[in-house]
Amino acid sequence: MTHPADEDDAAPPRRGGYRKGTERRAQILDEMIRMVAEQGVDASSLRSVADALGITHAALRHYFPSRDDLLLAVYREHEVREQGAPERMKSAIGDMRESAARNRAVPGLVQLYTTLSADAVQEGHPTTREFMRDRFTRLRADLSELIRRDQAAGRIRDDLDPEDLASLSIAASDGLQVQWLLDPDAVDGERVLRLLERIVPAGDVEEQAPR
Repeated sequence: MTHPADEDDAAPPRRGGYRKGTERRAQILDEMIRMVAEQGVDASSLRSVADALGITHAALRHYFPSRDDLLLAVYREHEVREQGAPERMKSAIGDMRESAARNRAVPGLVQLYTTLSADAVQEGHPTTREFMRDRFTRLRADLSELIRRDQAAGRIRDDLDPEDLASLSIAASDGLQVQWLLDPDAVDGERVLRLLERIVPAGDVEEQAPR
């Protein structure tokens, strides 16, 4: 049976109800981020989130009509919060290396990212596919620009194509995350990305190797 409070949540927002709807949506995202971080994506069904919040499935679907919508909203919110991390986007590979170090504390959110990546290449997830394609396009462009700056400053070999190196860096980071999720004790993504940093510098590699 639907409770009156849940009927209000599931109904279209009325005059004066926009703030309440915004607050409830933020509450759902906070709870979802907590659940994914602690329990992984398996805990992210619409019904399990609704049960954790004490609302009906119908009320939750008012804000997030499908599981894809909910997972994408959670990842977008996670990305927004990550933008506040220190030393963001200062170097192409260095930024990914620092993200790998931070991600060790939240394996569930790393699993969320790999789940979105896997969904994006399957039929039946058009919104997820568009999101991931646009994300890769944006990330390649951002990393390519950082690589060009490092090449101009003599920190990266100038005979390397920036777009290709950006694609390689993304592939290395994403692949390492999958290996780490499957066998955390065997793979250290931060250390492996340091190796990639040592491969691309201009000049004396030993002299410029990160400490």
